[in-house]
Amino acid sequence: MKNIAQYARWTGAAAAFALVAGCATGPNANPADPFESMNRGVSRFNETVDDAVLVPVATAYQRALPSMVRSGVNNFFNNIGDVWSLANNVAQLKLQGSAETFMRLNVNTFFGLGGLLDVASDAGISRHEEDFGQTLGYWGVGPGPYVVLPLLGPSTLRDTVAKPLDYYGDPLAHMEDVRWRNSLTALRVVDTRSQYLRAGRLLGDAALDKYSFTRDAFLQRRRSQVYDGNPPDDGAGK
Repeated sequence: MKNIAQYARWTGAAAAFALVAGCATGPNANPADPFESMNRGVSRFNETVDDAVLVPVATAYQRALPSMVRSGVNNFFNNIGDVWSLANNVAQLKLQGSAETFMRLNVNTFFGLGGLLDVASDAGISRHEEDFGQTLGYWGVGPGPYVVLPLLGPSTLRDTVAKPLDYYGDPLAHMEDVRWRNSLTALRVVDTRSQYLRAGRLLGDAALDKYSFTRDAFLQRRRSQVYDGNPPDDGAGK
């Protein structure tokens, strides 16, 4: 019941966001980003939080821990993420992706010390990362407008609606021990941010308009993910 209530709150928040965002459209709005004015405001807020909290913590994390330890942490969270990837590969009827993801989970869990070692990649078993937003796209649901979510960052309306189920499908969300669940969630955020420290610095130095560059790169990447790296040339669809 607790998880159902959380799902309902997420869905309600997404619907409310879409309603508020709908009021921000204008006659000269970018078709891909009709809520640009509001999105830029949220993006500035996220950058402020990122600069004040995440970047310093991620930098300290990167400096304090040896690369071997950080690789183990990253492998562990990737292995956890493969659980939901498996569910979405199955939902998309991707036989190879489902089989290889299932093998990855078993190999890394049982022979990789619970996922700390990525034995599966060394054995040539590919990772097939899938989330529910990609599953919706696979079955023909369009991305909808680009949106920037507070703290969560770039998204689309489709991905925003999918986030409650992505949260529900995250094994960490079902941990009964609240202290461990919160600690592991925080560690995953810091670990993920630490991997993009250099890219973030390069983006800040190189991009004339960081917001536009991030938006275009995100939309292109998500489109590529939905089409498994082979999007059609006409620019239509998912």
